[in-house]
Amino acid sequence: MQGAQEEKEPNAPQRLEEYIRYALSHNAGLKSSFEQWRSAVFAIRPAGTLEDPQFEFDYFLYQTPMGDRYRLKFMQTFPWFGVLESRKDEAAAAARAARERYESAYLELVWQVRRAFYEYAYLARAVEIARQHLDLLKSFEQTAQIRYRTSVGRHPDILRAQMELAQMEDSLLSLEKMRIPVSAGLNSLLNRSSPSLLPWPVVEEFELADVSEEELVQMLRFKNPELKALQMDAAAARHQIELAEKRFYPTVSLGLEWMELQGSGMTSESHDPLMVMVSVSLPLWADSYRENLNQAKAQVRRIHREMEQKEFDLTSEISQAVFELGDSRRKAVLYRDILIPKAGEMVAASEEAYRVGQVDFLSLLDAQRVKLQYELAYERALTDHLQQKARIERLSGDSIFEKGQRKQ
Repeated sequence: MQGAQEEKEPNAPQRLEEYIRYALSHNAGLKSSFEQWRSAVFAIRPAGTLEDPQFEFDYFLYQTPMGDRYRLKFMQTFPWFGVLESRKDEAAAAARAARERYESAYLELVWQVRRAFYEYAYLARAVEIARQHLDLLKSFEQTAQIRYRTSVGRHPDILRAQMELAQMEDSLLSLEKMRIPVSAGLNSLLNRSSPSLLPWPVVEEFELADVSEEELVQMLRFKNPELKALQMDAAAARHQIELAEKRFYPTVSLGLEWMELQGSGMTSESHDPLMVMVSVSLPLWADSYRENLNQAKAQVRRIHREMEQKEFDLTSEISQAVFELGDSRRKAVLYRDILIPKAGEMVAASEEAYRVGQVDFLSLLDAQRVKLQYELAYERALTDHLQQKARIERLSGDSIFEKGQRKQ
């Protein structure tokens, strides 16, 4: 782990806010979602605009009996009343749906960054704890060596200490090597191609949180961007129904036609003909239009079913997140207030008892293993708690936890 890969970069993020800010500025997936939103916005104005007018120019190679040589025609088609408004409203609803999907991608990216950041922070704490216990085991080995040299200890105690040291060194090496893929995962979210390892993260102090599941479910229904996007999809689909219903009505085209006449019988007071033209489409294929209408209605029903299922899925997920938040809180308090202090007392008492020959070396090692297990479990519970807080905020679509002080 020592080498060029661990060289610190001056601009590498360390705090969560720095990670989130960097990811929001550089993540390609989020930028793609933003461009989809912009594309949908740009489609609103054209949707409410008339089709391009038609201009026709005719030139007769041979003069006709009417004497006309040139003919100019201009036509503009007008859809049925309300068609342009429905098209524009449909495009606007689609743009709002794209915006909500961008918000969903935004929250998803923040959630992924926070989850990976907290996992990286847990790894840093696990490495630190492993090193501390490695130093503790070295002190145990020295104690066993001293007792053996003074003929009050046994040689197997030294061997057991050395075996335990080798296992702890291997565990520490595995944790240190795990830093490479975890750092690479964070770099992927940040869209960074740097080969250097990210520095160990700095975690702000926080309080263990508790939330009301009922309030979160209500918040989810009104603020979750995935649900809001489906609501906008349903609105756009209802405008498609309006457009399908208007297919049964004709479109009207208005135009002007002008001809230049150069023939016999033309006097100086004669004028070139100017005609007003009206063209009406004939909506004869009613069966086809009816199928389009049925298709649009089926689309609305599909979206409503999808929205209903999405709400069920999100409610279930937030219920699971609330449980895991409370469970991790309970475990963190248990390890912090009871188990870790008791395990520390047990290690100290066992070490002192071993020095005077009141307990064997295995009892000392067992006490040390239990303390290591509790300390890692405590850090795991804190990490799970932070990750569930981030998960709940992603689901609810809002920041509901305020910064506080981490209880020690």
